[in-house]
Amino acid sequence: MRAKLLLFSAVMFCAAPAFAISSDDVRAALEQRFKGDRTGACIAAGVIDGGTIATAYYCADPNSPRPYDEHTAFEIGSVTKTMTAALLAEFIARGEVALSDPIAKLLPPGTPVPSFNGREITIADIVTHTSGLPAVPTTYRPRDVNNPYAGATERDLLDALAATRLTREPGSKWEYSNFAVIVLSYALAKRSGKDYETLLRERLLLPLGMNETYVAQRPSQVRLAQGHLPNGTPAVPWDFHPDMAGVGGVRATLPDMLRYLEGQLGTRDSAITPALEQTQKQVASVDGHRMGMNWNLFTRNGQARISHEGGTGGYSSFAGFDRAAKRAVVLLSDTALTASGGLGSLGSHLLDPSILVGAPHVVATADAKLIDALVGKYRLRGGLGIELRHTVGHLAIQADGQPEFEMGYDSAGDFYPLKFDALLRPKRKADGSYAFTWFQGGAVLEAERLDPPMAVASKWTPTEAQLADYVGDYPLMPNFALRVSATGAKLFVQGTNQRSLEFVSVEKDVFVADSVSAEIDFERDAGDKVVSLTLKQRGQVLRGERH
Repeated sequence: MRAKLLLFSAVMFCAAPAFAISSDDVRAALEQRFKGDRTGACIAAGVIDGGTIATAYYCADPNSPRPYDEHTAFEIGSVTKTMTAALLAEFIARGEVALSDPIAKLLPPGTPVPSFNGREITIADIVTHTSGLPAVPTTYRPRDVNNPYAGATERDLLDALAATRLTREPGSKWEYSNFAVIVLSYALAKRSGKDYETLLRERLLLPLGMNETYVAQRPSQVRLAQGHLPNGTPAVPWDFHPDMAGVGGVRATLPDMLRYLEGQLGTRDSAITPALEQTQKQVASVDGHRMGMNWNLFTRNGQARISHEGGTGGYSSFAGFDRAAKRAVVLLSDTALTASGGLGSLGSHLLDPSILVGAPHVVATADAKLIDALVGKYRLRGGLGIELRHTVGHLAIQADGQPEFEMGYDSAGDFYPLKFDALLRPKRKADGSYAFTWFQGGAVLEAERLDPPMAVASKWTPTEAQLADYVGDYPLMPNFALRVSATGAKLFVQGTNQRSLEFVSVEKDVFVADSVSAEIDFERDAGDKVVSLTLKQRGQVLRGERH
């Protein structure tokens, strides 16, 4: 059920700017989100606003020796999937296949494809992530975890398809699947008789004038930005089998990606333009996900928006647009940011300035009490065992059969390994104990504690009179506030234009709502009067003074 409130889904309902966006505006947004960010990420950003194009390049570290320009390419990761969808739309326009056809119709004859109770996987199921195929083939073991697709062969893919057993009817549940799009990429290449890069160049890149976009055959004037892990360590580029690159193998410059989005907006006419428009139409709505053909569809403030994020081992990307407003945004980064939230909030802000841009995640020091509360043994969904320890003022993590790694801590309240890209987000529970959510490689895994948590001090139960100390309005941003009220012995919090939620006390001045993974800490002045609160939720920290 997706009716649960997200307090931090708040937006600022301010008017859109009267003038077209400028490059200075774009740079200011990049600075607001990334100045001093612990990842050291560099970002190339472009915004199309009507007939105006604004661009900016920005590095979190002003001393970063990364001189990027219009000929610098970045891995765009899963944004590639939208290009694969465009190729598919051309096949459909020529009458070769239909979305309702089984994917087997596109594959070479005799290719084994799993089904469920006679229900075959359709092409529509593939491009809406409802095929039932897992995120990655369960039988595939990467030869190199730092370049996970490099060693995959055609035999690996066909064996994985043959070995897969669906656990539900295709089309019944949304589950993001790279495996499914690899199958589609392979199918399109085989049907065309050309490798994916050649097919992409002929059908999409050349018609749109994207002459500096490639998979493996880099144009001589283009250089690939060095990718990085979030700790600044260089990361290797990802390589793909020539027929499977449609899942995430494209590398592109900022100007070329702006040409691509002009095609999506319909302002750059070409032979592929009708196919691009076709990919934007809704194909399915499952589990709260509205999907076009590999595009995510949203409605915000009455405006229809379309977007997709991407991430590889050392890069991140965002592409989004509002076709009616003729506005589009592309963000390309030389750093893997998937675990720390990606580029979605920044991209959404540049599409609609009323949406919060987010703040830098700067290095901070974790409270020793928080570290102690997390110490223990856990198991992630999927079975991996994890132990957390307190070592010399830091949190350390060790997974089954792996070495111990030191964790850093940032201003968003998240712990992160210093040696690889992942994130541990603590969650305060109603009984005062802590659990955590683990983010890695696009997966979001809840941790189940295996041993008893650290003893929690006896729970503080406020009286009605004590709850009255917190009642009031706490603005967190323009046009969004939290209203705190008390009814009997219960405390309630309501965000602007949102429903009221009960928060329960875990200790004096600290309240949580398990249902939305939110914690509110109240602050008092020297006279013991409550003067402000801090909302901590989903990696965001907002403070508001009491009015």
